[in-house]
Amino acid sequence: MNTTLLSILALLIFPGGLFLLGYGLAYEYVDRKLVARFQNRVGPRWFQPLADVVKLLAKEEIVPHGVQRGLFIFLPVAALAAALTAALYVPMAGQVPSYSFNGDLIVTIYLLSLLTICMGLAGANTIDRFSVVGATRVLTQLFSYEAPFLLALLSPAIMAKSWQISEINIYTHNNLWFVLTQPIGFLVALVGLMGKLELPPFDAPEAETEIVSGALTEYSGRGLALFRLGKDVELVIGLTLVAAFYLGGIANPLEFVLKTLALLVVVAGLQSLFARLRIDQTVGLWWRLGAILGLAQILFVIFWRLVLR
Repeated sequence: MNTTLLSILALLIFPGGLFLLGYGLAYEYVDRKLVARFQNRVGPRWFQPLADVVKLLAKEEIVPHGVQRGLFIFLPVAALAAALTAALYVPMAGQVPSYSFNGDLIVTIYLLSLLTICMGLAGANTIDRFSVVGATRVLTQLFSYEAPFLLALLSPAIMAKSWQISEINIYTHNNLWFVLTQPIGFLVALVGLMGKLELPPFDAPEAETEIVSGALTEYSGRGLALFRLGKDVELVIGLTLVAAFYLGGIANPLEFVLKTLALLVVVAGLQSLFARLRIDQTVGLWWRLGAILGLAQILFVIFWRLVLR
């Protein structure tokens, strides 16, 4: 009974559930504040992300004309549920994953992709032209960044001889940081994560000056809040994966905070340095360059494992 109770508390409160939602909102604030300071702006107050979510949850959910109502309501729920489920297999806060099995790396990457797929379907489900254009860009960018991001995470997996995130985390913790031995894979993983989350300069799918809010233009209230929470959760999970694979693993809460925050500072700096890329620049360049670099990294790792060692 005690074991069951502890498992429920772990899923609902810590290190999953409420902790993950709160931590995601905190990282959204840190990201927005860092970008603002880098651009010589003041930025939001510390409670702004939470206030935004509470406001959206309290607003009326307006279902626009011409959409499939069930799908319109279901997609935000599925997006957040997929992101929260992916956290089960990741060493959140340096803790042992709530659930782990051989091959959970592939399942986690698939679950992280569901958020983007749900956003694309949400835009395609409406008759609004801005939403449809945004949905097209979302799904196009998904195919461009998903493969390089996956390839970048496969290199440490090959070195660890495992597809299990917990085992890869232990292996990287006991060896030299892969960011030093596989810097190309680290760069591809970080840029791929920014592309998955549609962070600047890869925010063409939701370009406010061009297509209002892209695929989510027709969403308001609870639906928009759930999509925002899903993005925040995916940001934390993505930073955790990159830190666990390339920054020497995550063994305790202190390492978790320091390493993910360091990555967030780098991500915020990259957002501030570059102007928004056009969708053709976003897709065309990175699809070729990212995939080639990721494959080159994997071939080097395989050669190292089979020939040099």
